[in-house]
Amino acid sequence: QVQLVESGGGLVQAGGSLRLSCAASGNVINTYVIGWFRQAPGKERDFVAGIRWTSTYYGDSAQDRFTISVDNAKKTVHLQMNSLKPEDTGVYYCAAGPAFSRLPENFNSWGQGTRVTVSA
Repeated sequence: QVQLVESGGGLVQAGGSLRLSCAASGNVINTYVIGWFRQAPGKERDFVAGIRWTSTYYGDSAQDRFTISVDNAKKTVHLQMNSLKPEDTGVYYCAAGPAFSRLPENFNSWGQGTRVTVSA
């Protein structure tokens, strides 16, 4: 059973940084693509970044500001977010899926989310 637990959200001023973490059960990190999605209030989930092994890919809003990485020893995927903007505000979810995709429907297992608020 795939279990994902996010942490690291909080309140930060525009221009600041946060590092989100997604702790995964078992061998999920080495088996699935792990993606990060953001859901702003009243909006659908948007793809932020994804990783499997050493291959990474990003959504348009994350390019040049966010970095996704994996700590295999800790079975954790991190999302380092720099130069945060108010429009980055939302609940951030990590999810596991079988293949590289930017579509949330292609990810099968989801964490509970962690909230990020960026103040102007």
